[in-house]
Amino acid sequence: MDWVERISGIKRWSRGGYRAPHKPLLILYALGRFQARGDEPIPYRTAEEHLKRLLDEFGPSTGSTPAYPFHHLTNDGLWIVDTAQDRGSPGPYVTRLRESDARGRLAPELVAALRDDPQLLAQIARSLLDANFAPSLHADICMLAGLRLEAVEVPAQGAQQHSGEPRDPAFRDGVLVAYEYQCAFCGYDGWLDRTSVGLEAAHVQWWAFGGPDRMGNGLCLCSLHHKLFDKGVLGLTDEHAITVSVKFVGRSSSAEDLVLALNGRPAIAPQAGFPTVELERIEWHRRQVFREPARHATAA
Repeated sequence: MDWVERISGIKRWSRGGYRAPHKPLLILYALGRFQARGDEPIPYRTAEEHLKRLLDEFGPSTGSTPAYPFHHLTNDGLWIVDTAQDRGSPGPYVTRLRESDARGRLAPELVAALRDDPQLLAQIARSLLDANFAPSLHADICMLAGLRLEAVEVPAQGAQQHSGEPRDPAFRDGVLVAYEYQCAFCGYDGWLDRTSVGLEAAHVQWWAFGGPDRMGNGLCLCSLHHKLFDKGVLGLTDEHAITVSVKFVGRSSSAEDLVLALNGRPAIAPQAGFPTVELERIEWHRRQVFREPARHATAA
């Protein structure tokens, strides 16, 4: 059985085209627990706090309850939930899961496969990360899920199994050239030994969700603003002005200078001959990633 392919094909809740990484986040958390504790059952009361934080930080801004994936993943044959009375899952209800002392665990067949193949855990985790999240978020997700992928060597997988098109290795260089090696949000343009440092090619619409490797979907951003853009702190208007979420809190002068002062500022445009970010990509980011509402722009 190809477990990577099977887990990549799990059914996901969908409404209005919003991304729903609830089940992938639960699987990643369960894999982290497996690394630490084997196939020991996971009480819902234990998982709830960890899953809530994962969903709050890396799920959609519409919000969700950890009870949803804890129950509904049972429909995919990968996860088993029972109670102290061995009655199966009481449903996607927080109160019932708590009061019945519900416990979840990976299916025995998956556990056996993980034990037989030491590389399988990392292959599954990296497939889920690639298919559901921007690369800038992978390390943070692994940390919160308790996953230690650096301890497991995994052969190169080609990284385009979840997309109809192969990755374009020229995308990064093209974006950096288009923006003349400066962050489109703050203008940072650092170099070391004739090599740019701290600059990255950001996908406005994540590649995992159909965002293409082309200039109209790219922004040159410094490492800080790339992470904040992918976390939904920063966004863009249709006029290519920078927005800052009202949910972002920063009281220091650094937060003011590096983040809050960007609100309403026009993003630096690419040099002549290169396209600006396409409106459909901005709309996707606004709906799927940015933590609305945006702050009101203040007068200069």
